[in-house]
Amino acid sequence: MAAFSASGALGARGGVLNKLKEQAERPIDKKLDNQLYYDKFASWYERERGAGYHRFIDELELSLIREACRGAEVLELGCGTGLLLSPVASIARRAVGVDLSPGMLEKAKERGLDVHLADVTSLPFEDESFDVVYSFKVLAHVPELSKALSEAARVLRPGGRAFLEFYNRHSVRYWAKRLGGAGAIAEDAKESDVYVKWQGRRELLATFPSSLQVEGMHGVRVFTPAAFVHRIPVISAVLQAAERAALSHRLFSRWGGFLVVEARKR
Repeated sequence: MAAFSASGALGARGGVLNKLKEQAERPIDKKLDNQLYYDKFASWYERERGAGYHRFIDELELSLIREACRGAEVLELGCGTGLLLSPVASIARRAVGVDLSPGMLEKAKERGLDVHLADVTSLPFEDESFDVVYSFKVLAHVPELSKALSEAARVLRPGGRAFLEFYNRHSVRYWAKRLGGAGAIAEDAKESDVYVKWQGRRELLATFPSSLQVEGMHGVRVFTPAAFVHRIPVISAVLQAAERAALSHRLFSRWGGFLVVEARKR
């Protein structure tokens, strides 16, 4: 997850553009930026996440990991307020979450969840500590992706499973974002102010460490052109059925706006 620097984060738009230019030109430490970005909307993050399109997407993602998490020791990378970690904790032997945003984690702690303030590129856990590691809507916002994937592999036990989600450049969602523009997450911040990487399948798989053997790929949000169409009951019902069918389909899943790579620790 990513966004602004401490002193200039709330400045003029010109300062934001300069910051984004710096990001493109050289690698920098994104940790503080990420915290500020996600703290900006921690207070209202769940107003839309708990219903409609967002809840449906969460349910699709949970369906991919539910059986693997049952009775296992599980780690979520970028747990936010705990919307996914909470149901996982109800079936796992142990469920732990990490996130960069203190504001998000405060709400997760209110749910009674075991969460920690940490960077996904430097996890505060011993080697081979978990049976399952999963992450949704997070890794596309991590500039040091290779380091994050190596850390995910490091804390997995041999034979352990990873479910890691990325943003797909070859998708309806990508073009919807390009054409529709960035949405606001606060009065002075937009989605475009956060680092984001869109990748194709081949480019994505090339970043995986050799210790993770890729076993499958799933596509989330294949047909949905925009979230608001799920507010129309009939259209939403049709799209939800289509999205469930496409989730792990050999052909259609590759066009998912979110690509979930399923891998196993060698």
